[in-house]
Amino acid sequence: MFSRAALVSASVGKTKIDMSANMIRRKLKSSLTSLLSSLYRATSGLRRNLERIRNHALLSSCLALPVDASVVVLGPPDVHGTGMIRFGKDVLLYPALYLETEESGSIKIGDGVVISRGVHIVARCKITIGEGTMIGEYTSIRDANHVRVPGLTIRDSGHSARPITIGTEVWIGRGVTVLGGVTIGDGATVGANAVVTRDVPAGATVVGVPARVVDALQTNR
Repeated sequence: MFSRAALVSASVGKTKIDMSANMIRRKLKSSLTSLLSSLYRATSGLRRNLERIRNHALLSSCLALPVDASVVVLGPPDVHGTGMIRFGKDVLLYPALYLETEESGSIKIGDGVVISRGVHIVARCKITIGEGTMIGEYTSIRDANHVRVPGLTIRDSGHSARPITIGTEVWIGRGVTVLGGVTIGDGATVGANAVVTRDVPAGATVVGVPARVVDALQTNR
């Protein structure tokens, strides 16, 4: 049998070996991290440009219409349906964008529009977004609603669709919902998390659920 002193000595020796191994692993990790960080830093511009070209190509492959080379696609969008989507020039698309056109639906996005992360745009009729408009994160723009038909499930009952028109230089905040049949006038502002159920005058600011006008001082500009 081993003496207690021998067992303690062996345990101390094992601890020292483990500590030495951990130190070696940490130094190796630090060296590799430093090397890879330098490599990533040196190639960041090239990798970013290649990723944007890839995203642009992926978007183009899903659409029935060509996408101008000036459109910047920061992340691969999720595109479904017929692909009847037209982009203007100098559009900026953030990641996690969901686009869908069904039946005769179409989406038209004007020059210089900015669409932030996680926005959903779904058309069964027609959605038009004017030049220079900015749309905040996780906004939902859908021109159709489910209908109820006696004897059928909601899923099988079809939709009622009405066009949505969003003017030029409109600012739509984070988490807004825009419903079918709505027109948002030029230069309007829609506050975060608002639900737009009726037309918004040009230049007006609307907030709330349902959205209501709180500032119409610029409606005549």
